[in-house]
Amino acid sequence: MTHHSTRFALAALATATGLGLSVSACSTHDSAAPTSSTPAPPPDPGTTTASPSDIAKQKATAAYLDMWEDVANVATTSDWQSPRLADHATGDALSVLSRQMYADHYNGLITKGKPVNTPVVQSVDSQDAPKTVMIRDCSDASNWLKYRADNGQLVDNESGGKHLITAEVKLAVDGAWRVTRFAIEGIGSC
Repeated sequence: MTHHSTRFALAALATATGLGLSVSACSTHDSAAPTSSTPAPPPDPGTTTASPSDIAKQKATAAYLDMWEDVANVATTSDWQSPRLADHATGDALSVLSRQMYADHYNGLITKGKPVNTPVVQSVDSQDAPKTVMIRDCSDASNWLKYRADNGQLVDNESGGKHLITAEVKLAVDGAWRVTRFAIEGIGSC
C-alpha cells in the first residue's frame, strides 16, 4: 500500500466507517472523585451553570481533538499496537486507526506533522442526558505527510489538503467520551 501523503488512507477510512456503533472500552482514568475536608464554596448567584448538553459538547469535542493528537503522535512510529489509540477512540474508529497504522508499519511508512482540526458540534442526542454527539470537521492535513521509515524520504509530493470529517462521539460506561466512528471525505471536500 503505497498511498499518497497523509490522506491517512482516507479512502479506507471513509469506506470503513459508516456511522453507528456503540462503545465499550477500558480507561485508565479513575472514576472516584477526590475527597476534601474543606466544603466547596456556594455557587455565585450571578453565574449560570453549563447545561448537560453544553458539557457533553465540550467533552466530546475534546475527545475528538485528543484522538487526532494521539493518532499524530502514534503515526510517527506507525505503532499499530499502541494503547494510546484506545484512549479516545473505540469501536469502528479504533479498528480503522489500528488497521491504518498496521498497513503503514507493514509498508515501512511513518507520518510526520499534525492535522489541523476545526471541529463543530452538529447535534447532541439529548439535552438532559446526552450520550452521543455528532461532530463535523474541516481537517487540514497539508502538513501531515507520509515518509519512508528507512530513509526519511517523503512518499510523494502531494499535500494532504482539506478533508471533511464527520464523527460520532459517545459517552462510555466509564464516563469517558470516545470517538466511535468517523468518515473522511476526499481532498477539497471542505
